Amino acid sequence: MPKIVTFGEIMLRLSTPQNLRFGQAGQFDVSYGGGEANVAVSLANYGMDAEFVTRFPDNDIARACEASLGALGVRTDHCARGGSRLGVYFLETGAVSRPSKVIYDRANSAIAEIEPGMIDWKEVFSGADWFHWTGITPAISQGAADVCLEAVKAAKAAGLTVSCDLNYRKNLWKYGKAASEVMPALVEHCDLILGNEEDADKVFGIKAKGVDVTSGSVDQQKYVEVCRALCKRFPAAKKVAITLRGSINASHNTWGGVLYNGKELLCSRRYDITHIVDRVGAGDSFMGGLIYGLLAYGGDARALEFAAAASCLKHTIWGDYNRVSVAEVEALMAGDGSGRVNR
Repeated sequence: MPKIVTFGEIMLRLSTPQNLRFGQAGQFDVSYGGGEANVAVSLANYGMDAEFVTRFPDNDIARACEASLGALGVRTDHCARGGSRLGVYFLETGAVSRPSKVIYDRANSAIAEIEPGMIDWKEVFSGADWFHWTGITPAISQGAADVCLEAVKAAKAAGLTVSCDLNYRKNLWKYGKAASEVMPALVEHCDLILGNEEDADKVFGIKAKGVDVTSGSVDQQKYVEVCRALCKRFPAAKKVAITLRGSINASHNTWGGVLYNGKELLCSRRYDITHIVDRVGAGDSFMGGLIYGLLAYGGDARALEFAAAASCLKHTIWGDYNRVSVAEVEALMAGDGSGRVNR
């Protein structure tokens, strides 16, 4: 069974129930989530050996968070310990013409104060096959960026496949460095890069010409030049994937993805998602599906279709995590999107 390690921040998620606005809410629904943890949960659901590495503070909230990961099959054996708090994010879920809104409360979180040497990466990567990180982690703090680079270099030295989700978040880069200054040294070690049109533009100045994501219809072929440009900038990258979201409104999106393997641009089936339950974590569910597909199927085309179907299903599930099985994803891949009751 392949072992996949992910590294990043997991947060307490406090979301307004029933699409209420922050000013209306008298309570919040509690869950946990974070880009790299979300990927680990997906892989654990698919039967992979998934381990998430972070820095947890010594308090009851962190212990509850860690227990929730363990209950879903994600190992946390090598997490650093220390710091005073777990990061928090507040989510106001939008509907129709009103977009969702996120407010972060993660300053001085345990992982924001992490430093090189706190994690024994040689031990972490012993017996591992794959390492995944996202652009959220180096955006948190200089220390988190330094440890992420430490991890990427150790993973490559150990012979692991390394993947990243560019995941540009403009509201996170606050410690004096721009994403364009930090990310290249990390991405140059990656075998697989995932992003979207905004990530490639904001981080590396690579634009998808003639693309209007607000039209609800995205021309997949327009992304081939973005993929080629990323491969040219980062020669170690063997594959580049891009998620394609067409935003008709907050409740109705089209969804799919493309995968460039250095020779051709593969395009997934396009899904019309008309009643979104929760879109947070959709990119992470795509990444988890793609990693699983590449490891389990070998072929790029089937791996891409698994990723697209898995992340389509994520839009129907509340919370950051994609709580679906391989059988459910493969049923949708086979064309069964009827939603009929299984009895």
